[in-house]
Amino acid sequence: MTSLIQSLHGDKLHEECGVFGVYNHPDAAALTALGLHALQHRGQEAAGIVSFDGEKFQSERRLGLVSDNFTKASVIDRLEGTSAIGHVRYSTTGETALRNVQPLFADLAGGGFACAHNGNLTNALTLRNELVQQGAIFQSTSDTETILQLVARSKRGRTIDRLIDALFQIQGAYSLVVLTNKKMIGARDPLGIRPLVLGDLDGSPVLASETCALDIIGAQFVRDLENGEIVVINEDGIESIKPFPQMKPRPCIFEYIYFSRPDSILLGKSVYNCRKNFGAMLAKESYVEADVVTPVPDSGVPAAIGFAEHANIPFEMGIIRNHYVGRTFIEPTQLGRQLGVKRKHNPNKAHVTGKRVVLIDDSIVRGTTSVKIVQMMREAGATEVHMRIACPPITHPDFYGIDTPTQDQLLAATHSMEEMKEYIGADSLAFLTIDGMYRAMGYEEGRNKDLPQFTDHCFTGDYPTALTDREGDEDFRQLSLLQEQG
Repeated sequence: MTSLIQSLHGDKLHEECGVFGVYNHPDAAALTALGLHALQHRGQEAAGIVSFDGEKFQSERRLGLVSDNFTKASVIDRLEGTSAIGHVRYSTTGETALRNVQPLFADLAGGGFACAHNGNLTNALTLRNELVQQGAIFQSTSDTETILQLVARSKRGRTIDRLIDALFQIQGAYSLVVLTNKKMIGARDPLGIRPLVLGDLDGSPVLASETCALDIIGAQFVRDLENGEIVVINEDGIESIKPFPQMKPRPCIFEYIYFSRPDSILLGKSVYNCRKNFGAMLAKESYVEADVVTPVPDSGVPAAIGFAEHANIPFEMGIIRNHYVGRTFIEPTQLGRQLGVKRKHNPNKAHVTGKRVVLIDDSIVRGTTSVKIVQMMREAGATEVHMRIACPPITHPDFYGIDTPTQDQLLAATHSMEEMKEYIGADSLAFLTIDGMYRAMGYEEGRNKDLPQFTDHCFTGDYPTALTDREGDEDFRQLSLLQEQG
């Protein structure tokens, strides 16, 4: 899912969305709302649910948080039916408008077709332009609509065959959850870049981006969908289809570094334990004498614990995060944005003053937040501030469903290590190495350069699929002449 322009605000990476679906359960819509609540970290700007009652589809798509829109009984009661799919969205490209909120729905020749998409298609604009030339009418600026258009125009007979036909034409990363008149479908891209899991709730199949969404509704984890796999769920059971040529999976490493919730299990690995391992490996590679290890909350906490344990340095919460503020970039002025960082984080002076501090964060994007956090530590009385980052330097933008700036705005792409250290004002700066990251994930030999185990292009520039839209002269910013207000 993405509507195709890079956001120029914020100094954190953002996942663009999460998907959820449940089939054949009397409380399908309520369960979907709960599942989306557990996936809220994957997208906070919009949420939507589509249900099917055996005759009609019902849709509720809203801007804002799940808890602001899907907790009232009156809303859930309107979403009648025993099957439902849902989506949470973080808009990175295009406007935040209702027309882009998923699941998207279309009336096709074979019936209704609702689709929720996590990821980003790297040839969506190219396909879109071809479809428009052929007479297609697009109602959104989301690349997900390209999938619907391809399904609608397929000459195949069955819905599943039309979907497969569409998937063979797209490039990039996707996990899809689809709801039709008779079935729920889950699909994962041939490399398995974006995650998707299958669960079971008392005989009702469930699809979700992460296992934490299964936990919240009491569903049992069944398995991860394999890369390139499609599962078709109907009243006869679950059918697995693998239409693509077999490829070695390359899941997104950022799911382990930052995006997935720490309590999720991804491809058999605890996300929390992986992050602790990143921190331990970071301590092994770049130990520094210090009095206290403190994380930049919340995402830096597991890595900081791992660093502190390996380095045998006390772990303390030297920064306290206020969870009840909005994103800094929504402030109307630069002063507002600057104050926003202070509203989000406050030093815990009792554990900082007079101390040599190792500050652990999960990543550095533009570096503007790091500057403010290091300055905050010094103002709180830290005698030394050593910055340690629990992933390698981010030197390349993402085109698979992560909100990243353009390359010239990535600090590590434009500065040397010494220049970055000077820019953020730290006494020392070190990142986890690429091989160290892979060793922390259990690959003692490090990164396999011929067949990399993960999608890691943000660190290496090794993009695993064609970037068709980026290779042409297309204008990525003008997808629609309509600018919605409100």
